[in-house]
Amino acid sequence: MSVELCVLASGSGGNCSVVRTPAGTLLIDAGIGPRTAAARLNGTGAHIREITAICLTHLDRDHFNPVWSNFIRLRGVRLFAHLNQAAELLEICPELEAHLHMFESAFEPVPGLTLHPIALAHDQEGSHGFLLEGFDCRAGYATDLGRVTRELIERFIDLDLLAIESNYDPQMQQASARPWFLKQRIMGGRGHLSNEQAFAAVQEILNRCEAAGSRLPAHIVLLHRSRQCNCPNLLRKLFNRDTRIAPRLTLAEQFHRTPWLRAHPSRALAGEQLMLGWG
Repeated sequence: MSVELCVLASGSGGNCSVVRTPAGTLLIDAGIGPRTAAARLNGTGAHIREITAICLTHLDRDHFNPVWSNFIRLRGVRLFAHLNQAAELLEICPELEAHLHMFESAFEPVPGLTLHPIALAHDQEGSHGFLLEGFDCRAGYATDLGRVTRELIERFIDLDLLAIESNYDPQMQQASARPWFLKQRIMGGRGHLSNEQAFAAVQEILNRCEAAGSRLPAHIVLLHRSRQCNCPNLLRKLFNRDTRIAPRLTLAEQFHRTPWLRAHPSRALAGEQLMLGWG
């Protein structure tokens, strides 16, 4: 058995990832509309009608679009949001009260898959990453971090799949026409991670895995890349410096889905490299 991740969209224009398990399918964030999500799922072997739960990292519009309201109500989808953001969510969509499930600690959105929330310092309201555990697989998912916390590093050791934000290149950010207050928000420790911060975090996770004798993730997915202040070539050049990362690397896109990325439990390494199995 395995757990699979497909990132349908990632960026300031909307974030949405599908997690497929042997017992059910869920979304992490719903920042694109149901029609767009359904179109992106075409050809993947999955269908939007299979989604039974939506788990929100936070309530920014690019992570939860209220146009999902009818879909949630009509299909009886369970909507998971942190307790601290429940009141705001019900102000936006009061009709979802019967479908809202609040979490403060670990919860099970589909049978056999447990999500452990990790508090993140994003803007005033905060956000949450998730450690996903189930079906002999472990995956880590974190976007809109603000900064890397010690808890995040410790929880993301011994994963089968790692998805983490790498939002901006500092030089491109500084040179952009964005107003200074926005640059400060993004770079000030409560906004987003730079490429260098994300690279350092991934390297520390891998170093700790090796020191503990545990497996390295089969896939490393970079999320929430800025279209204005980042560049795929810069990301690949930076992350490919580490030969452990290069064969595992996937860049999530705003307008195109990733392949299904399978979390293979206890996957064996061949030296420093891993032969990836794409599904």
